[in-house]
Amino acid sequence: MRLPRTARLALVATAIPVLAISLAPQAQAGTPPLIHVAASGTLASSGPAFSYDATLAPVGATMRVDAWYLPSGHTVVVLRVRGLVPNREYGSHAHTNACGATGAVAGPHFQQVPQIPAPSAGPPVVPIDPAYANADNEIWLDFTTDSKGRGWAIAVQDWQPSDRRPASVVIHLEHTHDGTDPTLPAGTAGARLACLSVGF
Repeated sequence: MRLPRTARLALVATAIPVLAISLAPQAQAGTPPLIHVAASGTLASSGPAFSYDATLAPVGATMRVDAWYLPSGHTVVVLRVRGLVPNREYGSHAHTNACGATGAVAGPHFQQVPQIPAPSAGPPVVPIDPAYANADNEIWLDFTTDSKGRGWAIAVQDWQPSDRRPASVVIHLEHTHDGTDPTLPAGTAGARLACLSVGF
């Protein structure tokens, strides 16, 4: 069950500093350690951070992703951006592959439990299944920029990736659709505007 946003913020605000301070004793007691990974980049025509739309994701804008794997088994991912279009909604998700020269290189959304067979335009047509394309099974990081083009998002999952891991975060044209509108499939958010490779 996905935690409410206020509960997710409280978890990040309180759990991470406490766990960081007590990391050594917990490791000695056999508890899994707190693990932190991070990536950052300036949007350009080459990696690790790519811009695919110079108007909505201007060259020179920045992305940063921090991911924490908590001893509790939770995963916390935070996206921060600067230099995007002010006062605008963007969608964002973790994707399966590292970024490349086109947005398609990043592959589909990372899913903790993958949809099999994967969605396809066919033949035969395999539609997106909202049982898999949702904020509990994927890492959604939608945000709205402020008047200076800054924004941030947080996702807290009650699972951690193991042998399969995401490899990038992609910024999309609009906030992610939840599938309640049949004309807008679950998990879709429009064109891919920017991408940052992340060593999750």
